[in-house]
Amino acid sequence: MSAPLSMWIVFVAVIGLLMYVDLGILNRKSHAIGMKEAGLMVLGWVGIALCFNLLVWWRMGAEPALMFLTGYIIEYSLSMDNMFVFVMIFSYFAVPAQYQPRVLHWGIIGAVLMRLILIMAGVRLVLAFSWIIYVFGVILIYTAVKMMTHDSGSVDPGGNPVLRLFKKFMPFTAEPHGEKFFVRKGGLFATPLFATLLVVEASDLIFAVDSIPAILGITQNAFIVYSSNVFAIMGLRALYFMLAGMMDMFCYLKYGIGVILLFVGVKMLLSGVFHISTGVSLAVVVLVLLGSVLASLAHSKKNRETNA
Repeated sequence: MSAPLSMWIVFVAVIGLLMYVDLGILNRKSHAIGMKEAGLMVLGWVGIALCFNLLVWWRMGAEPALMFLTGYIIEYSLSMDNMFVFVMIFSYFAVPAQYQPRVLHWGIIGAVLMRLILIMAGVRLVLAFSWIIYVFGVILIYTAVKMMTHDSGSVDPGGNPVLRLFKKFMPFTAEPHGEKFFVRKGGLFATPLFATLLVVEASDLIFAVDSIPAILGITQNAFIVYSSNVFAIMGLRALYFMLAGMMDMFCYLKYGIGVILLFVGVKMLLSGVFHISTGVSLAVVVLVLLGSVLASLAHSKKNRETNA
């Protein structure tokens, strides 16, 4: 099952136009994004993704459309958990609120290009070596267990290996320089804002190791995997600014995401003997994600009533 060339053309055109409007017009000037603005942006990105999903349904059929929706929800749910890491990164480097959109601006562009390479490589591996699907399944199960037992507060942005490697070749300034990534001071120096961008990109590479195998567990159609991934990534910045101020309300979210990864990992391991339909996969993902969010909100409400 492959996508028509026309779908690739429409997808590239839509994403290119949306990038230009969002990053080049609406958010050209650095400014702090409030929760209301972020909420409207999230609704806009989700609405656009669902409209594209309808186009997939019309041009490719119901099954690919279900695969797109499942992949989109998996990537989006994983992105919610990644918000905790972004909060720590921005806090560690003391990035002012008005410059955080600029970092995520370039981080999204880098993520879109990086995911293209990783997804195409992953699809080719699965198609060339069918046993790779079992390796991905083991990776997802390991990731799920680690996610449910690992304390995200132990992340050290300053000790990121990519940042440490880059510092061997490029000197960094200790003081910030507004929205600039590089400055000239008797030579070219990188700023703390560029260090933040490097750590964000490196973190996304780690996230991709989780999310890409998870979507490959749903489908090996390169178009469905990449398009669902990109639409989720494009809404990541708005999601961050909507959730940044209320991260503590979602205490059970990482456990729900861990269960989703565990489910997809088991699905991969059983793929040779037992087929789980896309509809069932979508139902499991939605119910687990919804359950973890509702449980988190109930827990948060109980704590507020107890402390009142």
